[in-house]
Amino acid sequence: MRVIRIAVVVAAVALAAFTILAQTQTRPAMSPANVAIIDSSAFSDDKNGIARVMAAMQQIEVKFQPLRAEIRGMRDRLNTMRTDLEKKRAIQDVATTAKQADEADQLELQIKRKQEDAQASYQRESLAMLDPLQKDIGNALTAYAQSRGVTLLLDANRVPIIYAASNLDITQDFINEYNRTHPAGAVTTPPAARPATTPARPATTPARPRP
Repeated sequence: MRVIRIAVVVAAVALAAFTILAQTQTRPAMSPANVAIIDSSAFSDDKNGIARVMAAMQQIEVKFQPLRAEIRGMRDRLNTMRTDLEKKRAIQDVATTAKQADEADQLELQIKRKQEDAQASYQRESLAMLDPLQKDIGNALTAYAQSRGVTLLLDANRVPIIYAASNLDITQDFINEYNRTHPAGAVTTPPAARPATTPARPATTPARPRP
């Protein structure tokens, strides 16, 4: 699940960082570009990343802890069944062995299906929570670049960069600025789906995916 979390978070947040700014009204068309570089993969760094990203990820992790524990328990039970089966294979009748093997196979299939469902649910929850944050980071990054006269901003997490002077990297400065102006406490969990008996909201209200 750790790999899925990282994959989902990097995919969602990286889109907010790949921004190209052209200030044609204030600069001549042929003037040199003021280039800066950012590495969006740093947004999800545990220690120095964007606090709101980490807070959102933590909320998702906590929500899925019971499901992870359930799957882990099922795997432990399967391992025990396989071990016992091997020990008893030589001392019990073939029919009993076949029945136990079938039970183990069925449990293994249940684990596989539950893992697949959990992965899909995890991705939906992650996108539902990170999508608004992605847009907010994108807007903040655009405003940050414009306020500093940046006309070309490249994301090192998406564009191969062979060489760049260290003073072009604005990653940590932007993260610090964003954390200062967008505290982690502002992150909220998307509201849960309403029961079927509750009247639906008007069509103008965006529907949220069910967990």
